[in-house]
Amino acid sequence: MVDVLAHESELLGLVKEYLDFAEFEDTLKTFLKECKIKGKPLSKSTCGSLRDPKSLKFQRDLLAAFDSGDQKVFFRLWEEHIPRPIRDGDSLAQKLEFYLHIHFAIYLLKHSAGRPDKEDLDERISYFKTYLETKGAALSQTTEFLPFYALPFVPNPMVHPSFKELFQDSWTPELKLKLEKFLALMFKASNTPKLLTLYKENGQSNKDMLQQLHQQLVEAERRSMTYLKRYNRIQADYHNLIGVTAELVDSLEATVSGKMITPEYLQSVCVRLFSNQMRQSLARSVDFTRPGTASTMLRASLAPVKLKDVPLLPSLDYEKLKKDLVLGSDRLKAFLLQALRWRLTTSHPGEQRETVLQAYISNDLLDCHSPSQRSVLQLLQSKSEVVRQYTARLINAFASLAEGRRYLAQSTKVLRMLEERLKEEDKDVVARENVLGALQKFSLRRPLQTAMIQDGLIFWLIDILKEPDCLSDYTLEYSVALLMNLCLRSAGKNMCAKVAGLVLKVLSDLLGHENHEIQPYVNGALYSILSIPSIREEARAMGMEDILRCFIKEGNAEMIRQIEFIIKQLNSEELLDGVLESDDDEDEDDEEDHDTMEADLDKDELIQPQLGELSGEKLLTTEYLGIMTNTGKARRKGTAGVQWGGPEPLRRPVTPSGHRTGYPALDDHPSSPQMAQHARNGCLPSLPNTHAPVCRGGKPAAPEPCPSFSWDSHQALPASPRPPAPQRCWR
Repeated sequence: MVDVLAHESELLGLVKEYLDFAEFEDTLKTFLKECKIKGKPLSKSTCGSLRDPKSLKFQRDLLAAFDSGDQKVFFRLWEEHIPRPIRDGDSLAQKLEFYLHIHFAIYLLKHSAGRPDKEDLDERISYFKTYLETKGAALSQTTEFLPFYALPFVPNPMVHPSFKELFQDSWTPELKLKLEKFLALMFKASNTPKLLTLYKENGQSNKDMLQQLHQQLVEAERRSMTYLKRYNRIQADYHNLIGVTAELVDSLEATVSGKMITPEYLQSVCVRLFSNQMRQSLARSVDFTRPGTASTMLRASLAPVKLKDVPLLPSLDYEKLKKDLVLGSDRLKAFLLQALRWRLTTSHPGEQRETVLQAYISNDLLDCHSPSQRSVLQLLQSKSEVVRQYTARLINAFASLAEGRRYLAQSTKVLRMLEERLKEEDKDVVARENVLGALQKFSLRRPLQTAMIQDGLIFWLIDILKEPDCLSDYTLEYSVALLMNLCLRSAGKNMCAKVAGLVLKVLSDLLGHENHEIQPYVNGALYSILSIPSIREEARAMGMEDILRCFIKEGNAEMIRQIEFIIKQLNSEELLDGVLESDDDEDEDDEEDHDTMEADLDKDELIQPQLGELSGEKLLTTEYLGIMTNTGKARRKGTAGVQWGGPEPLRRPVTPSGHRTGYPALDDHPSSPQMAQHARNGCLPSLPNTHAPVCRGGKPAAPEPCPSFSWDSHQALPASPRPPAPQRCWR
């Protein structure tokens, strides 16, 4: 209470100042009356008027100059008292100044009793003309002001229909009223009461800062998880490199025993394989004249390091989760979908991620097996763009893992909904990218390949790839990769044969595209469909060999070998046989797929939590904590160690994110995991103009018309003999 009495005068003065500023006139009178009755003193520093006498004098002088038509005095005061940032940056001030210049330019025409003084009028017109050519030029593109740029050149503007409004009696008073309101607003804003300043500095600003820091914290957590995933990938690449190096050292040591090269040369080769941090210590500590020394040390570096145990994430109440995903608000649905995706994408590869995925699957998180009309999967059709996009992202995350694909593939309902969403989604590019990414990963599984081919998805892909420059890099890469995967099947080749000319035209255009990441998939698709005699005939008729040889002239060695294989296939006279047709067997071998979480799954988040709003793992563990819903499952073993050994185009299903990262597989028709990198390093020439894709100004002319494709257009294909189980390339 003592502190209040000590500052009472200042506090009462602040209240009075604010009431005066906010124009609470009756409240202010009552307040002052009660202060006087109770003998409460008001601070002299704040009880003065907010209206600065100098500003009041300026406003009076400015309005007087406006009324008298004194142009020089008016604009001198205007430039002295109106700050430059407001004059140059505020649109309201710029428009007002433009009309003020018109007012003074035509002042003599409106207020002269007889004929206006010609010299004075010419001076005003010249002043206005100079303004239009300098500062006023900024508004020359505005429709509202465009007619007035002709005013200085019109002999008698009083009778010109474009300027009729300027000479009406109401125009000048209306302009003066706008000027008065502008001045009142500006000087009122410049005399902000101290109470409002204190609130902004110590109240609202703190809230804004806290919210900003909270958002920065969320972003920092996301970045840290991204860096952790990058670190894990680099560590895996390091171990792979050391393993290869050990094999190389074994070979080099064998030559040492055969007296083929000197130990000093062997030492220099091996040391160059290591990072800078290891070179000196390795050179000092290893005796390269002793067989087996270097390779033993290299293999010892691969000994598993005992890492800290990664704890399992808390169990969740999936019944409550799914209920809120179906019945909750759109914002809650979006945050839940985001949190569930983050739990999957940011979990540590291994037991932690497997446990998360198995919990999702065992609790049927997406309601893939639910007969209900209102299910989590139906969120793909939500009216909210954010909910649709985040549902597509979560499904794409599921599809990035072999077990997730197996879960989604148990019912064709998911595939049909994704195909429908792909066809309808035209507003949200990211949503369509994730739907396409999920479908592309689905194409690693034979039954889903068959369904997509029968649904006419090849025709949809060919249609959008006619204009590749209009597509994002992600859409382009995943579309071409999906097309290649479907073309590897005999049913897909037969679909392409129906529109052979158009397919060949699109693929030949893509050969010269600036995005070299797509080259392995274009080559693979071409190589595959050219096994069909009718397509080979169409390709020869359109001069495909000449097009391909354009790329041999300047392409890198790897791409040249790929194209040579395609040319060899083009000139082949072999007919289809039972072996080629046998790839329609539906046996699954997805156990050889590898898991990878692409960084694009978590890019460009649309929603950020407000102050006090839960998101991510905090939302899940605070509101949806469950009891023992996590279930474990034995990990399926793949064939990560198998290496690629040939230069042919890709002939097994791949995914762009996997193909760029690693994990090749070998079978009778080897794939090429190195092709994407070689394509980036090589310089592919552009195709002739007749084959260049066009995005702006028209579509490329196709050798034959493209029919109106329907998602349901398909034919029943004959059953085929069972092929040997192929291995897949997944990175």
